Amino acid sequence: MTKDKPTPNVFWSIFSNKCPRCRRGDMFVIKSAYSSLSLKKMLSMPENCEVCKQKFDMETGFWVGTSYVSYALTIAISVATFVAWFVLIGFGLEDKRIYWWLGLNAIFLVLLQPWLMRLSRVLYIRFFIGYDKDYENTAPKMFQ
Repeated sequence: MTKDKPTPNVFWSIFSNKCPRCRRGDMFVIKSAYSSLSLKKMLSMPENCEVCKQKFDMETGFWVGTSYVSYALTIAISVATFVAWFVLIGFGLEDKRIYWWLGLNAIFLVLLQPWLMRLSRVLYIRFFIGYDKDYENTAPKMFQ
């Protein structure tokens, strides 16, 4: 009797930067977005997933669409920090609390940028490649 491999959790695979097809292989050469100060090294990806052989860079200019995903994530984080600031600290017309929020939000977004760039790639490729439970016996999805 053969045991089926358990399906990796979708949220775990997204936040740990795993391949969308098998949810097991790493999408980036360097595991942490903050361990390299070089932007080129931070976003370097293998040609294919080491587990299921899915090609990551499917066509020329494929990753340009990640700018839209990154923009949406940045807006969502800014709205969340705005609501949290409004509930916890509040805004007033007579003081400069909104400028404090703007400054702290900008610093927060700059610090999160390496992680957001990777997360946007992981989310973007999932629009085109879904999980394949039988990835060992089927061919990877290819684009030209």
